[in-house]
Amino acid sequence: MVKIKPFKGILPSKDLLDKVVAPPYDVLSFADCKNLTNNNPHSLIHITRSEADFPDGTDPYSQAIYDKAKENLAAFLKNGILVQDPDEYYYVYRQTMNGRTQTGFFCAASAYDYMDGIIKKHENTRKDKEDDRIRHIRTTNCQCEPVFLAYKYNDALNDILTNAVKSPAHFDFGTPDGTHHELWKVTDKAVIARITDEFKKLDCLYIADGHHRSAAATNYCKAKDAELGNTNRSTDEEYQYFMSVVFPDRDLYIYPYNRVIRKLNMPLGDFMDKVGQSFSVEKVNANDGEGYSPKHHGEVGLYINGSWYCLKYKGTIDKTDPVGSLDVAVLQNNILSPILGITDPRTDKNIDFIGGIKGSAYLKGLVDSGEMCMAFSMYPTSIDELFAVADKSLLMPPKSTWFEPKLLSGIMLHKLD
Repeated sequence: MVKIKPFKGILPSKDLLDKVVAPPYDVLSFADCKNLTNNNPHSLIHITRSEADFPDGTDPYSQAIYDKAKENLAAFLKNGILVQDPDEYYYVYRQTMNGRTQTGFFCAASAYDYMDGIIKKHENTRKDKEDDRIRHIRTTNCQCEPVFLAYKYNDALNDILTNAVKSPAHFDFGTPDGTHHELWKVTDKAVIARITDEFKKLDCLYIADGHHRSAAATNYCKAKDAELGNTNRSTDEEYQYFMSVVFPDRDLYIYPYNRVIRKLNMPLGDFMDKVGQSFSVEKVNANDGEGYSPKHHGEVGLYINGSWYCLKYKGTIDKTDPVGSLDVAVLQNNILSPILGITDPRTDKNIDFIGGIKGSAYLKGLVDSGEMCMAFSMYPTSIDELFAVADKSLLMPPKSTWFEPKLLSGIMLHKLD
């Protein structure tokens, strides 16, 4: 049984919406934060990445940074840049990008469901990143960005979404990346109760993106329970939930997560010979200036020395192994680790990861410029593969999925009091 609840959302003032919204905190460099906050005192980045308000070189994990985020949040609320709804609502959020639409629910998801494995993960988290968001939550008493969750398609929930979007949207705007955003408030108490009840009929939810945000919110809940001596899971305190957007699986689109390599540690001929021991290697034609993308599972594109190749694994793939059968795992286990010596792609400086939305022509450009020596163009991991890994409480290789469009920050915040 999945437990979610409505909440008193904090939303931007309509006339400042385009100034407030921002990319997610964890996709931005310090330079990005500086650029996006220059001449824009209303950007949510002043709250999510408040180091932008400090001189270069300031420790981004000093308490002064978190205190500044708290100060900025209070100022945004006082000055009407952000406004909290008077009652608890669900919200319907729709994104349209490249002619494709995904529609889901803004809600508060139970931290206890995460603890109990009802909200399922597929990635490891890093303690330093968790600690950063825990300190941010503790200092601001607010969750400023949502977790991206998915559920297996459900007719009843689809009916609710379909009916909700028939009315005029509260927000309706576009962002520079070409994404169209719409938001509806669900204020009818009968509909709110129905949403809560329909989610109770689901077995589980899946984290699509936001593993660090969900882990941080859950660990904050544990710490707060211990501090208060609370052992009652039915109290429904705001800190026992984390703000999420939950989409049906059939709406979601996963791009490939491609790999680029900086240096080759052997002669090119030796490398290609080693690759050929495990893969059939077929040179493919790609239009000048364009790249090559695999057409099927089990294929990997390789660009090196001015040419594209299609690699097909010659070994046997165990389809009952939800992790080992992933294309990213086959590449890691047969080329990246044994041939290139990249045993830990999370930390190895010889590898980088490029979201598939940039296309394989972008990979070609990185290699042709000399910045990288080779690129691997991947076939996208499917949502069913992600679910299969999570259902067995396993972990995917790093950088296996790239969801697009990303959730926009600043549309909604969740106060924990």
